[in-house]
Amino acid sequence: MKKILLIISVFTALIFHAQTSKWSDLFSYNNVLKIREDGARLIAATENGIFYYYPGTGEIKKLSKANGLHEVKISAFDYNPATQMGIIGYQNGSLDVITPNGIFLIVDIPLATGYNGSKKINHISINGDRAVISAGYGISLFNITKREFGDTAFFSAGGTYEAVNSAVEKDNTVYVATDKGIKFHPINATFALYSEWNTNIIFSGSFKKIDATGGTIAFADATQVRYGSGTSFSTIPGTFSAIQDIKVTNNQIVVTDQTQVYVYGTNGIQQNNFNAEELINTAIVYNNQLFTGTRFSGIYNEQKSSFRPDGPYNNLSYKISLLNNQIWVSTGGRSSYNEALRPDMGYYHYNGTNWIYPEYFKTNNQFNILDVVPNPSKPSEIFFTNYFFSGNKGIYKMDNDEFVKSYSLNPENVYGDQPVGCVFDSNNELFCSASGIDGTLGAGFHYYDKSNDKFISKNLNVSNNAQKPIIKDKILYIPVPRVGGLIMYDYNNTPSSFSDDKFKLITKDNNLPVSQVYSVNVDNNDDVWIGTKEGLRILSNPKAAILESNPQTDPIIIEQNGIGEELFKDAEILQIAVDSGNQKWISIGGGGVFYISSSGDKTIYHFTQSNSPLPNDIVTDVKIDEKTGKVYFVTTDGIVVYQGDVTEVTSNFGNVLVYPNPVVYAQYKGNVRMRGLAQKTNIRITDAAGNLVHSAVANGGYFEWNLNNQRGVRVASGIYYVLMTNEDGTDTATAKIAVVN
Repeated sequence: MKKILLIISVFTALIFHAQTSKWSDLFSYNNVLKIREDGARLIAATENGIFYYYPGTGEIKKLSKANGLHEVKISAFDYNPATQMGIIGYQNGSLDVITPNGIFLIVDIPLATGYNGSKKINHISINGDRAVISAGYGISLFNITKREFGDTAFFSAGGTYEAVNSAVEKDNTVYVATDKGIKFHPINATFALYSEWNTNIIFSGSFKKIDATGGTIAFADATQVRYGSGTSFSTIPGTFSAIQDIKVTNNQIVVTDQTQVYVYGTNGIQQNNFNAEELINTAIVYNNQLFTGTRFSGIYNEQKSSFRPDGPYNNLSYKISLLNNQIWVSTGGRSSYNEALRPDMGYYHYNGTNWIYPEYFKTNNQFNILDVVPNPSKPSEIFFTNYFFSGNKGIYKMDNDEFVKSYSLNPENVYGDQPVGCVFDSNNELFCSASGIDGTLGAGFHYYDKSNDKFISKNLNVSNNAQKPIIKDKILYIPVPRVGGLIMYDYNNTPSSFSDDKFKLITKDNNLPVSQVYSVNVDNNDDVWIGTKEGLRILSNPKAAILESNPQTDPIIIEQNGIGEELFKDAEILQIAVDSGNQKWISIGGGGVFYISSSGDKTIYHFTQSNSPLPNDIVTDVKIDEKTGKVYFVTTDGIVVYQGDVTEVTSNFGNVLVYPNPVVYAQYKGNVRMRGLAQKTNIRITDAAGNLVHSAVANGGYFEWNLNNQRGVRVASGIYYVLMTNEDGTDTATAKIAVVN
């Protein structure tokens, strides 16, 4: 069957846009920290990004590290609608300056010599072209247009720093709220002298919030609000439970308490009160309407309608499962692969249309869910593992996100039978790895007996602890990360009967660097890729190896400058994922994710926190949607998605795509990419006259051409024809590429 692809224009933008367009986020936008207005829209700052809400149309747009921002973990935000410029402050001390001309990263926060405290940006207040930045060391003035810091006052005496919780500029004077009181200082020659600030204390005590507009300034401790002109102050009558925010406008003072918002005139008389009936962080009056920033529901209006981009309930994530355009995210975790972290969040579920947070977890909060897996034959039915040393530990069944049953495996023994991860085989048989099987120190698994609706345990007497298992060709693989090794268990296609099973433990004696195995996967060549605490090994022919007395694993040796070096030597291999083209995605502890060739001899990509939208460099799970080519990277700070180039690969061609096309050198200087190829593709590229300019053999359904001819020289401008055949010549494809130098 012949497939013809005409010239398509996929990317004609700059290479930056070509790269960023491949990323998207699955961040939560529920926890709104600040709200600001900008003409026809509201701007809401959340933990991992901001979103724009247009009340007139209902439109919502989001901005995150996946499409423009440089960091995650937002801690402060302010915006000036007059200049259309804003500043985002992050927990690591960096800033993003948002302007009509782009977003600019500022990393040179002025830290004092010897300062070892928090770099977190506590608060940002913009006045015209100047911002006051509050931090653990004191305060800094920042010129937004020039994008540079001015005067900085280090609040330090004897090496001890006084953090500034928030600050505001009024009448060329900066007022600060600290745990020691409300202080002020004019912006003049002595602004940077801490001793000068201590002579200008308005009130003593612990104050967190302060704001000013026009002639009014207001500040608050936990329960009281004071307001005034700057020289005299009054107290708003009554007390609050736990003040979260204050916003001053030309004629109003908006006080955000734990669950309620109070609006006062600048004379202290109450004008409005709104009970959100849930935790809130901030509020703003926009077009005479009150909008609140909630902890769990995005923006609320006074009718309690919620506005936010769709996403998970929270950014906390650990493992992910994919099936039929649905996603399940677990939120648990372990320290040192042992102690339960117990976040009590449960799991999040994307049903193909929107994200769901099951009501069950809102009323039941004793959960440390390490894994959630759907039943392939009935996707509405899922099983999850609740990992504890006590309490509600066990395996749970849900249907349509509603609780069905819990399976308490060994409730009498505190340290016994802690389930970790689950996997279905091709016959929809369910296995769950576990630590402390039968109350012993042995690792093993629980098999789900569907006919009796119960789990049957199998203790393999391997030193305690386990990771999520995988199954390939009826062999169950369980990494044991403490001192165990890799469990290989051939259940001989009879999971309910253990009598004919075969078992092998792969350890350091089998040439692993160490016996602490963190991850495993089996590639398309049936090679077992084993990730350990200190490196990577390959085990060939597992069916034969499980019968051998002493099978040996092999490292991958890469030759560089005539010297052989071991791939990922001494690295923690957290996760291994194999795409349909047999390339590997490998997560390294503290080192991000590598995308390597099928044999491991070439690094295709290396994504880290610094060069990609990854929230951090510890990726706890990697999953590939083979139908779409999307690669999901899971971290404890949220999930990002990369649009990979490899989709389902067969011996024949799929939907062949060539991009960018046309290739305009002034706009794009990278390689031309081809996806949707056969597993093995013979490629011939000719010019318009039929002369051969390049030939290659591509494996894995994907190929990149660097636009060089056979002599290594870039081809001239013109039209080039790509002629492709699969391995046995039974299928062909063609494409046309326009090159403009």
